[in-house]
Amino acid sequence: MAATERQFALEGRPTAQLIADHLREQIVRGTIRPGQQINESLVASQLNTSRGPLREALQRLCQEGILIYRRNYGVFVVEIEPTDLREIYSARETIESTAACMLLDGGPEQIRNAIELLKEIVGGMAKHAAASDWEAITRLDMQFHSSFVAAAGNSRLDRIYKALATESRMCILNLEVSYPRMDVLVEEHQDILDLLEASDREGLLAAIKRHMQEAVDHLNSTHEEQGSP
Repeated sequence: MAATERQFALEGRPTAQLIADHLREQIVRGTIRPGQQINESLVASQLNTSRGPLREALQRLCQEGILIYRRNYGVFVVEIEPTDLREIYSARETIESTAACMLLDGGPEQIRNAIELLKEIVGGMAKHAAASDWEAITRLDMQFHSSFVAAAGNSRLDRIYKALATESRMCILNLEVSYPRMDVLVEEHQDILDLLEASDREGLLAAIKRHMQEAVDHLNSTHEEQGSP
């Protein structure tokens, strides 16, 4: 077994899963760019792993919609267009709204645990906003939403949402945008947290819808500005 595979095994997760997690993060960070072909030989050499786990990892990412297989050509990173934005954020809104209802219908302990975790994430966002660290804000933004959905306790919703979260980060990467007011972004997440803590179902669902719509509007307007002469 190669050294990397031994290290992966010690972490207690399948090698293919760890390779998929590694490649997913490289794609989200922009190290591997949209439209770029995945060179299996190069990646296998870099990770010091065999082709079997690597191909399984690539298959997983294809199933998530992050990679696409082109017959006779190979595997490529998908290119997310501005027209994909509304679909991605609409799906996110649906899943987050469902998760919100499941959380509010859950027991007090489930809600308390969710609130405790989300408070920690919002606190981190506020700290990075003060330091104008956009990359950290983006990461914690998606961590907040992914944690919100995961707290509902539905593994299938959680699995679907993780793929959408990755696509969302890729949208931001592809359009090369940043939020104009990071403090406003923090306030929006704090609002969602406060409404959850208050068990305000109607207000929480409205806040989720508003948050998603504002994100789409901002991404689209930024794209239009970049495309204008």
